Amino acid sequence: MAYLEFKGVGITAMAAAVPKRVIKNREYTEFWSAEEANAIVEKTGIEERRFADEATCSSDLCLAAAEQLFADNDINKEEIELLVFISQTPDYRMPATSVTLQHRLGLPNNTIAFDINLGCSAFLYGMSVVFSMMEKSNLKKALILDGETRSKVYSPRDRRSAFLFGDGGVAALVERDEKFGKSTFSLNSDGSRANLIMIPAGGYRHMSSAETVVEKVVDEFGNMRSDEQGYMMGGDVFNFVIREIPRDIKKTLAFAEKTADDFDYVVFHQANNFINSYIAKKMKLDTSKIPSTIAKYGNTSSVSVPLTIVSELKNKLDGKKDLLLSAFGVGMTWATAIVPFCDCKISNVVEVENGVRI
Repeated sequence: MAYLEFKGVGITAMAAAVPKRVIKNREYTEFWSAEEANAIVEKTGIEERRFADEATCSSDLCLAAAEQLFADNDINKEEIELLVFISQTPDYRMPATSVTLQHRLGLPNNTIAFDINLGCSAFLYGMSVVFSMMEKSNLKKALILDGETRSKVYSPRDRRSAFLFGDGGVAALVERDEKFGKSTFSLNSDGSRANLIMIPAGGYRHMSSAETVVEKVVDEFGNMRSDEQGYMMGGDVFNFVIREIPRDIKKTLAFAEKTADDFDYVVFHQANNFINSYIAKKMKLDTSKIPSTIAKYGNTSSVSVPLTIVSELKNKLDGKKDLLLSAFGVGMTWATAIVPFCDCKISNVVEVENGVRI
C-alpha cells in the first residue's frame, strides 16, 4: 500500500454554498407513501436535503462559495495560481468547468486550471493533488472548488436512491506554510466494483439516445429510472464499506504512528447514519469528535466531507487541530487523510437560488 506525505501545505480558509430549496424527506411523498418515507428517514437519518433549481449548476454553487471565501478573507485574486474543480456533475462535457470558473472568478490567465472527476472520495484525492503540486513548486496559493448537483442524476421514482442525495458546493484556500507540518494520505481504488454505483448511459461507451432517457421499471419492486440516471447497489456498497474503510483507517494510523485518540475531529463521508455509526462503533471512536451533516444535507457526494467541516466546525479550528478524514464511493474508490488545520477561517454557509448567491 502506498502512502503520500506532504509537509508545509494546508487549508487556511473554507466556505460553502447550498441551494435555497429544502427537501424534507418525510414529506417527499409524490411517488412514495408517508410510511415508506418515514421508514427511510429512520434508517438513514437524512431528514432533509438541498436541491438545485434548473438554473443552478455545480459551478454556480462553487462560484458562490469562492466569492464568500474571497470576501471574508480579503484575498487578492491575482495571487491564485492554481484552481482545481472537483465534480461528477460538471456544466458541460467540454470544456472543463475549472476553466470557465477561472474566467467567472476573474482569476489571472496564468492560473493553472483543471477538473477532477472521481466521486465521493474526490475531495481527499483533490487535496493530495494540490498539496503535491504546491510542495514541489513555487506555487503559494491554490483554490479547490468542489461542487455536486446529484439531485439532477437520480430518479425520484427509484426508492433506493431517491431519499439520499443532495447538492452543495465548497471552496477551500490552500497555502504553503511550515506551521502545517506533515499530512498523510492513503488513496485506493477497486474498479472490479465499478458497477456498484453507476450511470450506465450518456457517456461515450453508451451514448445518449431516445431510448436512454426513457424511465422504465428496473426491478420487481416497481422502482423506475432511465439509463441516464444513477443507481446504487446499496447492500453491496455497505458490505464493501464496512470491510475496507476501518481497515484503511487503521493501516493509515499505523503508518503515521498515530491513534484515533490523537485527533481533535474525525470527519466521515456523509453516506448515511447507519454506515457511519457502524464504523465509529467498530473502531471505538469518540462520537463527540465526529461532526455530522447527514440529517440536514444528506449525501452530497464529494462535497460531504468539506461541507461538514464548514457547517459544523466553524470557530472550532483556531490554533492547530488535527483532523482524520475518510471518504468512499463511486468507482469504487476510498481514501483516508491525516491533515493538520491551523487557524482555518470558516465562512458561514451561503444559499444560492437561480444560480445566484442570496
